[in-house]
Amino acid sequence: MKTIFWAGDSTVKQNSILTFPQTGIGQVFDRYTKRYEVVIANMAENGRSTKQFIDEGRLAPIYDQLKKDDFLFIQFGHNDEKVADPARYADPDTDFCVNLEKFVNVARNKGAHPVFITPVTRRKRETAAFSHDRWAEAMRRTGKRLDVPVIDLTKMSEELVDHLPEEESAKLYMIFPAGMYRYYPDGKEDNTHLQPEGAMIYAGMIAKGLKALGGIYAELLCEEYDEWMEGQQ
Repeated sequence: MKTIFWAGDSTVKQNSILTFPQTGIGQVFDRYTKRYEVVIANMAENGRSTKQFIDEGRLAPIYDQLKKDDFLFIQFGHNDEKVADPARYADPDTDFCVNLEKFVNVARNKGAHPVFITPVTRRKRETAAFSHDRWAEAMRRTGKRLDVPVIDLTKMSEELVDHLPEEESAKLYMIFPAGMYRYYPDGKEDNTHLQPEGAMIYAGMIAKGLKALGGIYAELLCEEYDEWMEGQQ
């Protein structure tokens, strides 16, 4: 039995029933993996950057549980970008890359396989403060330097959102009127976090990335994957 450990932020996290319909990508990813052969251990947490995740000791339980030939999916960026918050900010040209290497070392020291996943796009990114450009590029660059595979979710998700009509892209994110959900009586206008449909679509993009990598990465995918892909074309 292989385990995919997922380190990340609220766009990845396993949500509780009290935050429905907010859904993390890691929360639905088991729809794409082999039943009874692959387990998802979603260690992502709200609001974390690479810096804060490390500073809080959240890598330690991952290290303790990792075993040979497991996988560590590393998906950060949203909170590393928060320059006004020194507890979380990680400069993309320096600290962010150093932190990513620490995640890689944790995986490789246990004989596991690290995978970088660039951050999913925000629905609105008109200003630099809401763009992942520098952090996504830092992850691509660090992946090349360390020989770590990179699934470019930033690029794929940006292309999708740019292509969709406004009303369609809104369905992917936490955007809905008042009165629809018990725990959001005033509605929501959140262009960062995902509803189930968005989480499923973006998880599917990661699955496509694994398929393209081939070998041990493609072997994680469920038997129905090829049939599902045919339906996407």
